[in-house]
Amino acid sequence: MPPLTPALDAIQSPKDLKGLSIKALRQVADDLRAETIDAVSVTGGHLGAGLGVVELTVALHHVLDTPKDILIWDVGHQAYPHKILTGRRNRIRTLRQGGGLSGFTKRSESVFDPFGAAHAATSISAALGFCASRDLQGDNHIVMAVIGDGSITAGMAYEAMNKAAETTSRLTVILNDNDMSIAPPVGGMSHYLARLVSGTGYRTLRKVGKQAASVFPKPIQEAARKAEEYARGMATGGTFFEELGFYYVGPIDGHDLEALVGVLENAKKIEDRPVLVHVVTQKGKGYTPAEAAEDKYHGVSKFNVITGEQAKGKPNAPSYTRVFADTLVKLAHFDPKIVAITAAMPSGTGLDLFGESFPERTFDVGIAEQHAVTFAAGLAADGMKPFAAIYSTFLQRGYDQVVHDVAIQSLPVRFAIDRAGLVGADGQTHAGTFDIGFMGSLPGMVMMAAADEAELALMTATAAAIDDRPSAFRYPRGEGTGAMIPSDLTPLEIGKGRIVREGGVIAILSFGTRLHECLLAADQLAAMGLPTTVADARFAKPLDHELIRQLVRHHQVLLTIEEGSVGGFGGFVLHFLAGEGLLDQGLKVRTLTLPDLFQDQDKPDIQYQQAGLDAGGIIAQALQALGQGLGGGSLRA
Repeated sequence: MPPLTPALDAIQSPKDLKGLSIKALRQVADDLRAETIDAVSVTGGHLGAGLGVVELTVALHHVLDTPKDILIWDVGHQAYPHKILTGRRNRIRTLRQGGGLSGFTKRSESVFDPFGAAHAATSISAALGFCASRDLQGDNHIVMAVIGDGSITAGMAYEAMNKAAETTSRLTVILNDNDMSIAPPVGGMSHYLARLVSGTGYRTLRKVGKQAASVFPKPIQEAARKAEEYARGMATGGTFFEELGFYYVGPIDGHDLEALVGVLENAKKIEDRPVLVHVVTQKGKGYTPAEAAEDKYHGVSKFNVITGEQAKGKPNAPSYTRVFADTLVKLAHFDPKIVAITAAMPSGTGLDLFGESFPERTFDVGIAEQHAVTFAAGLAADGMKPFAAIYSTFLQRGYDQVVHDVAIQSLPVRFAIDRAGLVGADGQTHAGTFDIGFMGSLPGMVMMAAADEAELALMTATAAAIDDRPSAFRYPRGEGTGAMIPSDLTPLEIGKGRIVREGGVIAILSFGTRLHECLLAADQLAAMGLPTTVADARFAKPLDHELIRQLVRHHQVLLTIEEGSVGGFGGFVLHFLAGEGLLDQGLKVRTLTLPDLFQDQDKPDIQYQQAGLDAGGIIAQALQALGQGLGGGSLRA
């Protein structure tokens, strides 16, 4: 039963927060926290970060005139309370469901989401773009960006802050520090000082002091400036941001609405330089199970609100991530040169397990994929065997480094590409759809995809054995198929696939974990009198040319199957066939890929069905190629 929320019930839009007292705002915040907890208990999703910014969200919408004023949330997974306050409360229990609200900010969803965000460290750059556009159009509204202490360590955030110093436009950056504070708040005095240094009186006093100092010789002026900055930096921890050109305010308690409202009101009035307001919050605030959890309930499945117990079913098989991690640990026991790199995702990539066994050989570089790739390149250049375990969607952020620092130099960096293919509830921003194409296009790259857990273990061992060039192997989110992990981790022969089942009319060449659906399709096609060969390519680069020639020689139809975008594995196969003149022999070829669009969130099985990559979709394409039927019902049209 949903909680009673009388104060929140009176809020239909942010305009209803205007004129409310601090006491009334606190009541709204309490109701908003209860509603957020209850909603996520129904849908699952990101919880801890959103609970940490409840008071900040209320204060921002109370102070700002959104959507005229621009409010940008970095990453966006903490924006559930924001969605509730901005007219989407009636749909909040559709979060991350098919046809429901996105788990992140999304422009097409609401005018209160001026910029979509699901990757870290984009908010300040986007905010600067809004500021420049506003100034060019002669407007005067406010732009505020909320960024976390983890995101602000990313290089892109520093690039943006460095540029922000050149503008005098009305820009405020809210640093949401929910983990490690630059300087801890010190209660009421800290709030008083924060409001004081953001207020007109203090700024006027600083200006008067600078004017008075100007009559003294230059050395004394410089000494006075440094003393003032040092003193204020010692008190507030803001010297670094001041050096970047920001007017630093804080730290303040992010759960004290009176302090928040006062500081944000003052920050609105500062127009001579960008402002950074340092807010300290507690991830999971107000929900005991989240506060007690090690990850503060960062991401949860459906759960019992009273007990906090999550409704996680017992897995039928280990996850692909776990198989990769266990295999890497096993290999590392015998090879001291194996090291592992993660970009702020140790548990997500399974490298927390590697770190337990080999802490000195595990490197978490933070939200910095570009650095992670080049750091791995440096390790490889000096003879180590680095495994960079990065989600497909995040590896995109380090692609320039993959090209220039790894591939051009033929350095043996091993890329373990997790979350390859569709990812369900996280939707289009986190889908791993492009890596086959962008990695497979690089000269010298070895590109593999695991069909099941056994293949993933072998590919991990294969990557460890490749010492003269870069390699990558991709695998999806979620549980495996239950395949037996081989005890003998003999590396695969590079560029060689395998025949899994033999037939005579149709050939299906699978790259990745759609192999199971290919076998189901083959069973049904055989029952129709269409014997079907199923092959597991294993490698997109180098391709198994002899396997492809064999399939072409003995079959009427060739289907390629992959969990990737147009221009990937199927494109590589077509390029080879065209170059060999094999397309001129009456062969009917169909390349089955993910659709050429950004697919919305849903259950993975439904997403793959929509994409035509389930057994039914494969059969439809085979029959269509033979002229015996037409495929339909997918997003491919």
